[in-house]
Amino acid sequence: MNALVKDFFQKPFEVLNVSSKDFDKFFVGFDEQFDRMAKLSQELSKNIPAYPPFNIKKVSDNKYSIEMAVAGFSQSDIDITLDGNKLTITGKTSDDSENAEFLFKGIANRAFTRTFALADKIEVESAEIVNGMLKVALDKMVEVSTVKKIEVKDSSKKSKKEFLAEEK
Repeated sequence: MNALVKDFFQKPFEVLNVSSKDFDKFFVGFDEQFDRMAKLSQELSKNIPAYPPFNIKKVSDNKYSIEMAVAGFSQSDIDITLDGNKLTITGKTSDDSENAEFLFKGIANRAFTRTFALADKIEVESAEIVNGMLKVALDKMVEVSTVKKIEVKDSSKKSKKEFLAEEK
């Protein structure tokens, strides 16, 4: 699945089996969006860590939740930043057991950074740690649709003199 998504962002037209000319007929001015998605995909796919595990849930039509397993991290160890449309969650560790002698160490106690690309108009509503799970609530701000009427002007009412003045 990840390879298909990566291919889509790097070469969307080949994956969809269409040419860019097919999109030009229907999507005017979206080239910047495609470029931005491709850039984000390249940045995010460089280093895809498996730690810590996380879930992304769609709670309702306009609400999402990111749940991340952060057992052993306190509130002061977690840093969440939103830079444009990039949500970055960083976990810092303080290794108190440097001098301890382990017979077996199976609990991961390492720092991490996870980055998520958010769509436009998604706001971080809240973040809390509950029973070792970091829960970040996201809210998609919905615009009220406004219909704009465009007046069509009748050019037949203009005199020939006005047309000549406009062309100069």
